[in-house]
Amino acid sequence: MKERINLLREFSIPLLGGVVLALVWANSAPESYILFLHGRFLGPLSFHFLTNDIFMVFFFGIAAVEITQSFLPGGDLYPVKKSVNPLLATAGGVVGPALVYLVLNQIIGSPALQRGWGIVTATDIAFAWLIARLIFGKNHPAISFLLLLAVADDGIGLAIIAMFYPDPRFPVEPLWLLLTLSGMLITYVLRTQRVSSYWPYILTGGVLSWAGLFKAHLHPALALVFIIPFLPHAMLEKKHLFEEDMDDRATIARFEHEWRIIVDFGLFLFGLANAGVGFSQIGTATWLVLLSLLAGKTAGIFALGSIAVLLGFPMPHGMQKKELLVVGIVAGFGFTVALFVADVAFIDPVHQGAAKMGAMLSCVAALIAVMTAKLLKIKKAR
Repeated sequence: MKERINLLREFSIPLLGGVVLALVWANSAPESYILFLHGRFLGPLSFHFLTNDIFMVFFFGIAAVEITQSFLPGGDLYPVKKSVNPLLATAGGVVGPALVYLVLNQIIGSPALQRGWGIVTATDIAFAWLIARLIFGKNHPAISFLLLLAVADDGIGLAIIAMFYPDPRFPVEPLWLLLTLSGMLITYVLRTQRVSSYWPYILTGGVLSWAGLFKAHLHPALALVFIIPFLPHAMLEKKHLFEEDMDDRATIARFEHEWRIIVDFGLFLFGLANAGVGFSQIGTATWLVLLSLLAGKTAGIFALGSIAVLLGFPMPHGMQKKELLVVGIVAGFGFTVALFVADVAFIDPVHQGAAKMGAMLSCVAALIAVMTAKLLKIKKAR
């Protein structure tokens, strides 16, 4: 049973199930689907609000755990010097697609679509990892490189959401961020008092952080991003990205152990809440997002990764430029975070739906990456 559960999580079956159900529902009974999303679901709260503003707190919390642990001694980004190449490639993977989006928008788009540039900056970690394992094999250095890149650019994506995507209908009220700062301070005090359970951190610091962001009209799903780094952690990190060290009983590790499975299966709800796009909504934003992910990610990652080599920061042993090119293509698979950003980038449901369709169609990056790997005769690691 445990193996079956892990298989479902590994292949993101819950998320895919939610996406398929949402697409079928939205295209067969759109009025019913919209009522389900935005009508009362739990008291006065809608299903969309519960999913995007509350459940996603824990999704981004798990992402914050991976980022925090990767910078600890023994982590994949420690010391930072050894990760200069993937970090520069990450910068290319953020700037490249954003520039492509903005340039294309000047040519075929409109001012109303300009806010969508942030949609194309993130990489779907789970799907990218699956594609990379299919192409490179389990132990190829390109997989670790891709995971470092994906985690780093999702971290940048979190910052982009926080800074560039307040709700345009409500001006930001920064004074409320004092609540978020209070939550961080309380979390720091709890840590100095050596509180080992993660619940006091979540129920005090996390709730205050959420309330501060919500009242400030910034996205509250980022609440735990400001709290997780203060959780007690091991002095030496012994696992790699997205591995689980069941022997690590530190507070931050226990939070990850106990919430990861909930988040993995809860992504069914996210897919159901965000992927319900009518096929008739394919439009200019669809092609802007799709082309920016496929072309911009590949070009940006390959260019800055190559420049890093010229500057004296080599890629991992066993990885060459042809592997870097394929990694760039794989990173163009924007899905979970891209769907989330599309939801906050546009108010107009037509633009929002078209942009989401572009994020979902970026799954074609998997086919392009596999074909490119075969043409370049990339061998799987044993």
